[in-house]
This record gives sequence, structure tokens and C-alpha cells, in this order.
Amino acid sequence: MRAAAAATSTAAALLAPGLKLCAGGARARVSCPSRSRLPLHRIAAMASAPNPSFRPEEARSPPALELPTPPLSKFKVALCQLSVTADKNRNIAHARAAIEKAASEGAKLVLLPEIWNGPYSNDSFPEYAEDIEAGGDAAPSFSMMSEVARILQVTLVGGSIAERSGNNLYNTCCIFGSDGKLKGKHRKIHLFDIDIPGKITFKESKTLTAGQNPTVVDTDVGRIGIGICYDIRFQELAMLYAARGAHLLCYPGAFNMTTGPLHWELLQRARATDNQLFVATCGPARDTSAGYVAWGHSTLVGPTDTMHHHKTNSVPVVVFANNLLER
Repeated sequence: MRAAAAATSTAAALLAPGLKLCAGGARARVSCPSRSRLPLHRIAAMASAPNPSFRPEEARSPPALELPTPPLSKFKVALCQLSVTADKNRNIAHARAAIEKAASEGAKLVLLPEIWNGPYSNDSFPEYAEDIEAGGDAAPSFSMMSEVARILQVTLVGGSIAERSGNNLYNTCCIFGSDGKLKGKHRKIHLFDIDIPGKITFKESKTLTAGQNPTVVDTDVGRIGIGICYDIRFQELAMLYAARGAHLLCYPGAFNMTTGPLHWELLQRARATDNQLFVATCGPARDTSAGYVAWGHSTLVGPTDTMHHHKTNSVPVVVFANNLLER
């Protein structure tokens, strides 16, 4: 019973952002600074901003906005579970090759992992950051994604890269249409600040700034709601996307060897079944020699909890065929 209680305490702690698990065994306490969680009043404000008649409390009902009909209702999805190195140029070439392989196998929607162009660390974020607005040589990862999406005519959810904007750094996901144009840009809202003694300590807020806005984009494969990694822990954001008529939720992520086995699948299945949507997640391949070891396990979950799961850590591309996006 004591071991079970301790396990329960640890599991509960992992559900909170900015948490710290305090000493005390089965009676361990969890502190969760409110600044790390997106307040409900801000969720409501975000929801109402583009449409004053939008009511977030109706998010669990049929869509508050008319559900658009996607141009494609049946297509292949590719999750590119990339091996990440310290060589940025190599990572960019590797990502391009994975996208090309996915497209050659018929994928129309391609996902990349979180922070795929360099190591996941506070020391690396400034070094590998790109000025997306400037483009060109200032943003080689961004430029490659735009070009390859246009050439291959695929919708690309570009994982995430560190973005430099003025004096701030963001964890940013860029979404490209099949014409290569930027459809939307999501800056990670809930930063990964965590302290589990003896397991993992990480504080993204040391270097990164939190995003302020949810992101919904209309693409050739339907309306997509975007989150990055820790964003998946917050049902409010997924509810908002469902109420805005999303067909699919995409979460590039990099869960680790502590949080991954506990919650990665659980959260995907919860978001899918709660909102009756497909949920696609894509993480880096596992590298046990890295300073931050990713869990991998890129996954696609259907609204009826049908799971397509990939357990091989080193395979760079996983294609899931013929998925119907219906609510």
C-alpha cells in the first residue's frame, strides 16, 4: 500500500506544470506555480478574440463553429521520428530525407518532432535558434521545410525549433501548406518546468518565453489544432480546438524516460477520446547517449481510442495509411 501511495503521488505530480515534488514519501506534496499554467480566463479570452460569439463552455457540445469539410478525407500520415545530433546541417538534411521518404510512400500530412534541428537543452536553444521572420540564411531549418513542402506538395507540421524574435526565444512549430507557404506558427504556451528529485529537472523558462495564443490552421487535410509537448497536458486547449472545428490535433513532443512511460500514451488517448478527434504526436528517436533522452514512441490515436503505435526508437519515418478524419 505504501509503495502504491508513493507511486500515486509521483504520478499526480507529473500532471502539473512547474511542479516540485517535495520530500515526504507517500505524503509528498506538490507545488505548482500558477504562472506556469494557462489560466482559464485567458483561455476564454483567446477563444473569444477571433469570434465574440464564441462560448468556450460549449466546447464539449457539437462544434461552436461550423465544421469545415476538408478537401481530403482519407490520406496517409507520416510521423518522422528523427535521430537528433549536435550537427545542425546534418539534422536538416536528415529531416529533409525523412520528409522525402514519407512523400514517396504517399503521405499527404507529415509531422516532425519537437526541437529536431539541435539538442534539447537550455544551452543549445540560443545557439540553434532561427529568425523565422528574416528567413533565408537566418532560418535554414524554416527555409528547408517551406521548400520541401512546396516541391513535394505535402502539408507539413514542422515539429518545433527554437525561434529568435527580438530579445526573446520561443519553442515554435511552423505549419506549411502544400504550396510551401506558412499557414501558421504556434509558440509553445506551457513551458516544461519540472523537478522530480532523482529523476529529472528541467526548466525551459530559463531561456524560453511562453507563447500567448492557440493555433488552428486550415490545410488540404483539414483543420488542425497545434500544441507542443507540454501543451498536451492541458485539456482546455484541446477543447478550444475542438470547439473551433478542428479535425485533428498535432503535438510535436519530446517526452523523456520519466514522463514518457507514465503519461505520453495516456494523454494522447485522453485528448482523442475527450474531444472525439484524431491526435497525432511525433517525438525524436531515443538516444541514450544524449544529455536529454527522449522517449520516442510517435503515435496516432483515433477518436474511438484506436492506437497506431511505434515502439522502435531508431526508425526515422513511420507512415500510417488511409486514416479517415471524421468527428
